[in-house]
Amino acid sequence: MKTHLSSLSVLGLCLFAIALSLPAHAQTAKAVKKSAVHQKQGVTTGDAEEEFTNFGEWRAVAAFIDKMSEQHGFDRAALHGVFARAHFSESVVKLINPPPATKTKNWTAYHERFVEPVRIRAGVKFWNDHAQTLARAEAEYGVPTEIIVGILGVETLYGRMSGKYRVMDALTTLGFAYPETPNRAARMRYFEGELEHVLLYARENNIDPFSLLGSFAGAIGWPQFMPGSIRNFAVDFDGDGKIDLRNSPQDAIGSIANFLVRHGWRTGLPLVFPASVPADEPARWQAFGQRGLVADLTLNEFDLAGISAADMPPADLRYGLVDLQDDTRPTRYWLGTENFFAITKYNRSYFYAMSVIKLGEAVKNRRTP
Repeated sequence: MKTHLSSLSVLGLCLFAIALSLPAHAQTAKAVKKSAVHQKQGVTTGDAEEEFTNFGEWRAVAAFIDKMSEQHGFDRAALHGVFARAHFSESVVKLINPPPATKTKNWTAYHERFVEPVRIRAGVKFWNDHAQTLARAEAEYGVPTEIIVGILGVETLYGRMSGKYRVMDALTTLGFAYPETPNRAARMRYFEGELEHVLLYARENNIDPFSLLGSFAGAIGWPQFMPGSIRNFAVDFDGDGKIDLRNSPQDAIGSIANFLVRHGWRTGLPLVFPASVPADEPARWQAFGQRGLVADLTLNEFDLAGISAADMPPADLRYGLVDLQDDTRPTRYWLGTENFFAITKYNRSYFYAMSVIKLGEAVKNRRTP
């Protein structure tokens, strides 16, 4: 989507009107902990148990408002009013924290959470209800229907669980009050960027940004796209002249397919092949599992490392080693193609990508007479 410069002043007034539609005084955040309060910049803190959290008074937010005004033509007063409405969310801060490093990964438990009867039945119904749209997406983008169905099932159970957090609250909290972690600065930059995108998206579509509900991380709609992904990868697949991932499953279908293609999906490639590793010589192959989310090794390179694959994978493709740790059970290994790793660009997790594949397969098999 492109911003139309000629409409900046009108849209700025629109945001200003939105800001004035509710009381402009600072909102309170109940039970704000001291750790979160101390993350504020330029605010004199008082009682850490009950504190006003007018983000518009924070130095970092003021700098962000200046940037949005200078780079995108937003009205400063309107944005100050917008941020006066944003709430600090302690639950968002708690949920964004990674699990303890000592927690054992468990592929079986993860798989059973998503590849289960409720999702499979819902997936069959979704496929039946939208068969024509899914077939069109597969024809236009080359992404199999079962992959699109798998993603929608894992993400939101086909629109049933798209999130109830105000996206503005989530992104403002994470952009300016991210919890203390080693990667805090990088994550704050990321979420501040998504906050920029959501304000632009709201202006481009003439909607109140506070009307957008989503996940605790700010993901929106059936496919749980972050605001930046909506602006860069979402498509109007139902042809109504607008992109609506909250209410249009057709737009969600086309947008998922477009996202995957834009992240390396190649029509006709297989996905994964079961593999085995030499248990007695880990030094020969363990580095293969530390190369990142890429398929850049040949079958010959795997063979020299003692890694063998079942089902005769094509010799002219490149692969990456996928390890699915499974609590006290043996780790499961696969060779993943570029298409497998395209799915990991949606969510940077082997567990996620494999669950998408397995759920899609299960739905497809259930539909087969």
